[in-house]
Formats: sequence, structure tokens, C-alpha cells
Amino acid sequence: MIITTENAPKAIGPYSQAVVAGNLLFVSGCCPFSPEDGSVTSETIGDQSKRALDNLQAVVEAAGADMSKVVKTTCFISDMNNFAEFNKIYASYFNGSFPARSCVEVARLPKDVLIEVEAIVNLK
Repeated sequence: MIITTENAPKAIGPYSQAVVAGNLLFVSGCCPFSPEDGSVTSETIGDQSKRALDNLQAVVEAAGADMSKVVKTTCFISDMNNFAEFNKIYASYFNGSFPARSCVEVARLPKDVLIEVEAIVNLK
């Protein structure tokens, strides 16, 4: 089953915002794009982290879950010097029960954003 929501940016390529397979929700990488028009509204890691995670949360909620059901994230960051600030914001989206996570520095992200986050969510 495909999950879509107007509360997160539309896919900018041949992919879905999220897909349900069994009891799992696979959320595509969420970038700091505006849900309204897909624009990037800030150049700071703090603002971009919040927007990307808000987008992720919107997709998770569209599937009928909440962030406590996230079991794994993969975070792509354009500069590990931004890791501490991203980490602080990331932690605020989880109530002390953190999912497993990978975080890797990458050379470039869509529209040259600073962060992208994908997730796997347990819907059961």
C-alpha cells in the first residue's frame, strides 16, 4: 500500500513518500523541502533538520503511526561538522526511546540540502 500526504512534499521523482509492506512502513528520504511548493526555505542545519524531520513525522502520521513506532533511521548529512546540532534536533523528535540509526556524510543531496532522513516504522 502506498502512503501519501499533502503535509509533506510530493515526491520529485519516480518513488512514493512511503510504502507499507506487512507491518512495516518504509519512508523515503525526507529532505527539508516545503510541503507547499517543494522549496528549500533555509540554509541552516538547524532549520533544515527541523523541516526534514517534520516531513518525516507527517508521513509517519499519515500511515496512522507516530514517531515512537520508528525502529530504524538512516540519516544522510552533507557535513559531519553539523552532526552535533542535527543530533540535538533529531533527539527531540523521539521521547527517549531512540530507533536504531545510521548516519553518513554524503557528497551531495537533492537541491544541495544539508540533511535527508529515511525511516522504517513498525505499524503493529
